[in-house]
Amino acid sequence: MAGLNCGVTRALLGVLLLGAARLPRGAEASEIALPPGSGITVLIKPGTPTLPVKPCYIIFSKKPTTMLFIKSGERKAFSFSCQNPENHFIVEIQKNIDCMSGPCPFGEVHLQPPASMLPTLNRTFTWDVQAHKSIGLELQFSTPRLRQIGPGDSCPDGVTHSISGRIDATAVRIGTFCSNGTVSRIKMQGGVQMALHLPWFHNRNISGFSIANRSSIKRLCIIESVFEGEGSATLMSANYPDGFPEDELMTWQFVIPAHLRASVSFLHFNVSNCEKKEERVEYYIPGSTTNPEVFRLADKQPGNMAGSFNLSLQGCDQDAQNPGILRLKFQVLVQHPQNESNVTYVVDLSNERAMSLTIEPRPIKLSRKFVPGCFVCLESRICSTNLTLTHGSKHKITFLCNDLTRLWMNAEKTISCMDHRYCHRKSYFLQVPRDILQLPVQLHDFSWKLLVPKDRLSLALVPAQKLQQHTQERICNTSFSYLVASTGPGQDLYFGSFCSGGSIEKIQVKQNMSVTLRTFAPSFQQEVSRQGLTVSFTPYFKEEGVFTVTPDTKSKVYLRTPNWERGLPSLSSVSWNISVPHDQVACLTFTKEQTGLVCQTGRAFMIVQEQRTRAEEIFSLEEVLPKPGFRHHSFWVNISNCSPLSGKQLDLLFQVSLTPRTVDLTIVLIAVVGGGALLLFALGLVICLVKKNRKKKINKGPAVGIYNGNINTQMPMQPKKLQKVRKDSESHVYAVIDDTMVYGHLLQDSNGSFVQPETDTYRPFQGPTGDCPPSPPPTCSRAPTAKLTTEEPSPGCSPESESEPYTFSHPKMENGSNENTDIPLLDAPKPAEPGE
Repeated sequence: MAGLNCGVTRALLGVLLLGAARLPRGAEASEIALPPGSGITVLIKPGTPTLPVKPCYIIFSKKPTTMLFIKSGERKAFSFSCQNPENHFIVEIQKNIDCMSGPCPFGEVHLQPPASMLPTLNRTFTWDVQAHKSIGLELQFSTPRLRQIGPGDSCPDGVTHSISGRIDATAVRIGTFCSNGTVSRIKMQGGVQMALHLPWFHNRNISGFSIANRSSIKRLCIIESVFEGEGSATLMSANYPDGFPEDELMTWQFVIPAHLRASVSFLHFNVSNCEKKEERVEYYIPGSTTNPEVFRLADKQPGNMAGSFNLSLQGCDQDAQNPGILRLKFQVLVQHPQNESNVTYVVDLSNERAMSLTIEPRPIKLSRKFVPGCFVCLESRICSTNLTLTHGSKHKITFLCNDLTRLWMNAEKTISCMDHRYCHRKSYFLQVPRDILQLPVQLHDFSWKLLVPKDRLSLALVPAQKLQQHTQERICNTSFSYLVASTGPGQDLYFGSFCSGGSIEKIQVKQNMSVTLRTFAPSFQQEVSRQGLTVSFTPYFKEEGVFTVTPDTKSKVYLRTPNWERGLPSLSSVSWNISVPHDQVACLTFTKEQTGLVCQTGRAFMIVQEQRTRAEEIFSLEEVLPKPGFRHHSFWVNISNCSPLSGKQLDLLFQVSLTPRTVDLTIVLIAVVGGGALLLFALGLVICLVKKNRKKKINKGPAVGIYNGNINTQMPMQPKKLQKVRKDSESHVYAVIDDTMVYGHLLQDSNGSFVQPETDTYRPFQGPTGDCPPSPPPTCSRAPTAKLTTEEPSPGCSPESESEPYTFSHPKMENGSNENTDIPLLDAPKPAEPGE
């Protein structure tokens, strides 16, 4: 029987153990007992669920509830109705420490109750220490020290420390901190509240800090930051990002080894509206003869400081109606001194005008590892990551940087001349000052802003060596290049990037111009000494730009229109003056057949004009571009844009290549002999005509003009082609070109005086010479136009007929032409063949 009873007992115990093992974790009973007089309270309350979940309850005294409060001296047992109570509830443990009525329990702070006695919930331990405002309390943090984080940031392990102080009855948030930082102590004036948040899965069982008594610190707080080697710390003012308390003082103490250097950078700050005093920061630097060193928040902050120092933020009495916000976020960077730290560079800008130089970090990818900072120090103490030097003074600078390639320089100089009488033909040489080139930092950009009086002067840029335009077909491989642009009201026109070793001799710009020297390699200093730009003020012209090009006989020249990425601006015109040697022939080739341009207003034209013969060709840029053609003389290429439809743009790329001129000797001999014979024949013909004319004048009377008012002037099958454009009383008056006029009495008026007949005279186009680009045709209308007769005045913009070809060539007639100018330009009858 005893053995049977023993077997039954073992079986029953196994069932009970199996049932206990299968019991839900939340259903396990927990018990919390708080000693009397400990000043500890525990509150279990609902947390913020991250996802919609099934409801869960606290089971206390066999009753479900959502909140359980346990006071000092109480013992309560409870359980949860769900398996994952950490998703539903949090527990808050608060301990009140009274230092007003008795001595404070200084020393290491323990977690009470221990974490093992608490349910596996997110826990927040809070210690509220009440002390007199004349008493200073010190929170000491053991290793690892604390690192301050900003609002919205979180700690990697989920463990955070929140510290607050008091000003009378108002709580002041000192900051939120994570582990693994530099903050070792925080000293508070009066009471302090320390909160430690532990996630439910963290098994930490120590608080990590202790409380000590200090004498009055006579300020809101002091934060001590200890550096044992290179590193950085980011710190914030109290209540950040909200306003710093009015007229308060806060101090940071930085403990740094003497062989290291520290620099301060303000990352973000705001100032309030002060009625009394002035908001400022004060530095106490051991060994300095000017302690404390006072700076405004907007000033460059000290750097390259050896050893420990203090930084204090002082508020002011704020305007009650509009107080504003005082806040500060800054970084302290500690690193080893570099070789450049002991070298002082002098930048003399005392003789410069309207010039500035900025030294700043070049863009780099961010890294999570500690990267020593790069600082530029003025007079070896005022250090920052960005430093701007202005004209009119000498500047002494040093560098606190482990790698100077992480910095670069950008400079800007303005050259202006607003009096066109004084500026005319005046020139300037664009050159980088030597004091800038001797700095151990790469020059990135040096920009010259050239300003001229509006509609009075233009600018001409002449390089010491001819320039090449950067294109995909011919890339600039030099260590520097020039970026040229014009700057006008509401419109910036980028002409392109140019480097030495090309065919461009001059760039002329209508209005204000910007020239930027951009470098790509340190070797530019040797190359730039052989290159230079001279800018001069020239008479005003209306085109956006004019390029003077002398092609090289050994290579092709690639040229493209300005604003390559965005297209040539609407209703703008650009010209290229291309020189062709007398023993060469130029081939003009466009890289595409069509531009794809669709004009909304006006016409887009290209004019190609040879400067010697003055023959010009006009092409519509909305149609097919011309095939490759040869030019035997220097010529102009003028491109004029219309107002294109949205999304359309005008961008053209063309090339010019030279080939030797080849002439057959036989053809030359035949041309010489034939030309001589033709000249003799022409002389004989002229002599005969002169003799015959004299004989007629001797034998005959004066030439007679016959007037017949009944003749029909309309051509057959063309009614109303010629309309009346003169007074009715003066119609059908013919002018006969001869020595005398017969029947002159028909031209007398009632008073007997002669009335001069109106005559039409065709004036040949006096085209531009080689110094001026061709004038583009009118481009301000899309409507079809009729050709103008000599009797019709030309309107401001004459549109083209839709039925006519846009491409044509016409040589200019020279002055003194003997052609008959009385025939209208349109519908003129063909000249009669000899003998008819």
